[in-house]
Amino acid sequence: MANSTSAQWERLKALAKPTLGELFAEGDRLAMLSDRFELEEGEGIRFDWSKTHLDAAHVEAFEALADAAGFAERRAALFAGDVVNPTEGRAAEHTAQRGVGRDESVAQAHQNHARMAAMVEAIHGGAMGEIAHLIHVGIGGSALGPALSVDALARADGDGGGALVDVHVVSNIDGCALEEAFAACDPAKTMLAVASKTFTTIETMTNAESVIVWLRENGVADAYGRVVALTASPEKAIEWGVDETRVLPFSESVGGRYSLWSSIGFPVAIALGWPDFAELLEGAAVMDRHFRDTDGLANLPLRAAFADQYYTRLRGCQTRAVFAYDERLALLPDYLQQLEMESNGKAVTFDGDPVDGPTAPITWGGVGTDAQHAVFQLLHQGTNLVPVDFIASILPGDDLAPEHHRILLSNCFAQGAALMAGQASDDPARAYPGDRPSATILLDALTPMSFGALIAFHEHRTFANAVLMEINPFDQFGVELGKSIAKQIEAGGTSFDASTEALLAEAGVV
Repeated sequence: MANSTSAQWERLKALAKPTLGELFAEGDRLAMLSDRFELEEGEGIRFDWSKTHLDAAHVEAFEALADAAGFAERRAALFAGDVVNPTEGRAAEHTAQRGVGRDESVAQAHQNHARMAAMVEAIHGGAMGEIAHLIHVGIGGSALGPALSVDALARADGDGGGALVDVHVVSNIDGCALEEAFAACDPAKTMLAVASKTFTTIETMTNAESVIVWLRENGVADAYGRVVALTASPEKAIEWGVDETRVLPFSESVGGRYSLWSSIGFPVAIALGWPDFAELLEGAAVMDRHFRDTDGLANLPLRAAFADQYYTRLRGCQTRAVFAYDERLALLPDYLQQLEMESNGKAVTFDGDPVDGPTAPITWGGVGTDAQHAVFQLLHQGTNLVPVDFIASILPGDDLAPEHHRILLSNCFAQGAALMAGQASDDPARAYPGDRPSATILLDALTPMSFGALIAFHEHRTFANAVLMEINPFDQFGVELGKSIAKQIEAGGTSFDASTEALLAEAGVV
């Protein structure tokens, strides 16, 4: 770690740590730590970190840390399309997919989007016959982003709504996942999207082959005529059998867990329609411009990173919890697990030196109010200090009696208040220590626009954390070793430890 950042960390560690009660007694915390982020036409998101332990002294020191870590320079490099992934010699140009970035990359993204929009509209118009179902196979970012987006934005409601095409996202190589999709689809009305950056990912390609077999066995003569490829390797898709006109490319500089905005978002556009997908992109672009053009505490993703680093580095918190008080966001904790832990779960700096402190905490969570009856016991009375993010929407996603949503939001806000205030009792088993932190992200409504901004916020939060920790968030070599050993097992001829050998023999794998 550079001497300049080491000095700032020492400064931060030396600061007093008042309780939340003391901090709220000192002044107007809402003015400093709660802001409304405007999107368009009155739509917005409230971000509130007032129930965290950030105070003016910590904020000032974190701003100095950001300066010492070169935050402005690394952010500028990100948006300029410079190499920000040094281990792989790549840029990270997901923001260009939303129209914010290097001019040439933005132009290419627009061209690719135009190609995708034309295909989406043609399919909706019947160019491939009657299409009622899409099986989308991918893994990691090629699956999590589309699955979350479709689940969040394409549900039916009292006014009808729902998906224009029924989308099934399949990532697991476990055949049960694919068979579940088969059971829900009519093969005569089903198409296949194969999402793979390299078009070589073994889980994805194995699943894709099985879908082709299923289509053929169920009377689809030209099974490959039902395939759309979403890839940064178009030539491999064509070699596999996809017609060139149904290959939707994206740039090599778009990483998997940041790829929702590229052609990987095809199933989202198919489910929602292109206008809604365009709104998703624009919501993310509004957050991009805010992150690019705003400095210090006013920069919302950077402010979130200040709180993250406070708890990870200064208070020793090993986990961070996310609870969506909205059934439509049930997959958000899963999505953030990959985004945050694959990006920042590193042990070396971007210069290759060992880090001298913890990096990414373990991200976990669930859905309120279910989680209140499962894991909140630990949050309120356990011995682990866990910073919590609550996420909710003012406008409900249902048309039932209003008390459903009123009770939901009341519970969400009550949990944050209870974690902070606690409650004394003469009975130790009934005592709540309080002084436990939370932040709240409150959407006016869950729309394609606000959802895009929410996901882009978390992408930039992850990047800001990486800058403060001086690590590279854009490689993921940690996922490779297990894959390579699995290939050795498949190939045979390699010996392993006694435990692994015994398991392989017991399962009949060798």
